[in-house]
Amino acid sequence: MPFQLTQPDSPEAALQRVVHFFEHLQPGDVARAGQLYTADAQFKDPFNEVQGISAIARIFTHMFEALEAPRFVITQQVQNGAQCFVTWDFFFSAPRMDNGAIQTIRGATHFVLREEAGVWRVAVHRDYWDAAEELYEKLPVVGSVMRWLKKRANS
Repeated sequence: MPFQLTQPDSPEAALQRVVHFFEHLQPGDVARAGQLYTADAQFKDPFNEVQGISAIARIFTHMFEALEAPRFVITQQVQNGAQCFVTWDFFFSAPRMDNGAIQTIRGATHFVLREEAGVWRVAVHRDYWDAAEELYEKLPVVGSVMRWLKKRANS
C-alpha cells in the first residue's frame, strides 16, 4: 500500500519510513522500493554496487530467494538533515550454513536522502559490514581457512 503524506514531508519522516520498511520487509514489499528510493538511487554493500530502483529491488528479491526468514532489526539511528546512519542486526538462516541455524550479521547503513517534488527519498544507500567475520568465518570449509588466517595475522 503506498504511503500517503498528510503533512509536509521531512528527512526525519523519510528515515522513519525507511526504518519501518526494513523492519517489516516481506517479499511482497520489494515492489514498493520506488516509494523509498529516488529513480537514480545508488546502492552498495560488500557484494553489490548498483544504481536504480529495479537493480536495488533485484538485490532484495535475491535475498528472499537465497535465505530463509531474513529480517532486519534497526538498533540505532543518527540523523543530521539528509544524512542518516543506522545500525542493524540482520537475522536469517540458510540450509548450507551451520545446519540451517539462525545467523546474525551486524552492520550499519549510511543513507543520503534527497527531496523531489516535496517527497524525501533515499538517493544513496551504503551498507557496511564485515563479510569475513560475519559470513565467511561461518562457512564450513572457508571458515576454517579464514579463522587460520585471522590467527596468523594476530600473532
